[in-house]
Amino acid sequence: MKAVILAAGYGTRLQRDLVADSSGRFAHLAGVAKPLLPVGRGALISHWVQALNRSGSVDRVYVVTNAVYRGAFEEWAAQYSNVTILSDDTRSNDERLGAVACLQLAIKHFGIEEDVLVIGGDTLFREDFSLSRIAARFSELQASCDHSCLVLSYRCGDEETRKYGILEVDGNLRVLRMKEKPDPSETRSRRACPCFYVLARSSLPLLDTFLEEKKEAVIEERDAPGNFVSWLIARRPVYTHEISGRFDVGNLRSYAECDLYFRERLGDMESYLA
Repeated sequence: MKAVILAAGYGTRLQRDLVADSSGRFAHLAGVAKPLLPVGRGALISHWVQALNRSGSVDRVYVVTNAVYRGAFEEWAAQYSNVTILSDDTRSNDERLGAVACLQLAIKHFGIEEDVLVIGGDTLFREDFSLSRIAARFSELQASCDHSCLVLSYRCGDEETRKYGILEVDGNLRVLRMKEKPDPSETRSRRACPCFYVLARSSLPLLDTFLEEKKEAVIEERDAPGNFVSWLIARRPVYTHEISGRFDVGNLRSYAECDLYFRERLGDMESYLA
């Protein structure tokens, strides 16, 4: 299995917050890509690579970034023998390809024909998450049907449904549909779906189909990877594995909370995520 970490975003909300912050505490973070932000004792993305290596879940990690941050990512990746950086060659948020197109770019550029683990580069999970358990669950699903894909979900509050893709599932935890940022009155589900997907190799050609169908759509319909997952549910069996929660580094406040948690509260870093 290969891993693709999506890291081509420009972090516009966070950078605006940094400009507006008058405390001076975070001035050193200006111009730093979100996956490279220091979180606890290492860069956010380093927690993923180290856990992937400890778990043995994948044999190669591909990171898709943009032309602005490519140099910084290549400098960071020099410490890992199994990490390769790919740029989407964009230089501004207005030029961005979108996360689904970046995933397709990696699949085609590296000729990936295996199952793929897709990870959002600005997300971390709480300690109950385990790559080893995810790999075991995916293997179980593949044994029954090799088209099966696996996504994650965690419980969110009523007021949070408007912020996330919400999964509706059956009794076997097969996903029936994903509702994008619904009003809480529009669904009984409170299963928020983060950007972490295990895609069966047979689903990879469907990236081309999805993007062809969406080629005239606005970038928002092609950007969020959840839009592809929502589309995929009707075409492949997709199941969910529940976790307790995540850290989503979107703005300065969420970054500060994540960093504080990792510095002061996180327990065993050696087993974290693995």
